[in-house]
Amino acid sequence: MHDTLAVHGGEHYMTSDPVRATDEVIRRVQGEFIEMPGLRLTEPQARRLWGLDAAACSDLLLSLVSSKFLFRTRDGAFMRVEHGTPAKAMLRPRSQGAVAV
Repeated sequence: MHDTLAVHGGEHYMTSDPVRATDEVIRRVQGEFIEMPGLRLTEPQARRLWGLDAAACSDLLLSLVSSKFLFRTRDGAFMRVEHGTPAKAMLRPRSQGAVAV
């Protein structure tokens, strides 16, 4: 086991036990995906990063997929759903008839 940061009643302390997913952990996970666009994690990587046990991590990731915050890649990794127009879709050929005056 490794030490993880736990919060109880506003107090932060270190514990050797994996943390179960709570609302605070969910907000932290969402914040990390928002702060790091393109973040791509497998379930074991997420478990180690956030110090979660296997069941809690699986439930958390599947919940975030169900809520359309994350999606699962073909190889099983998790990434944030981006709500924007892809850069390639924004590129349009210039019309040949346009002349600058």
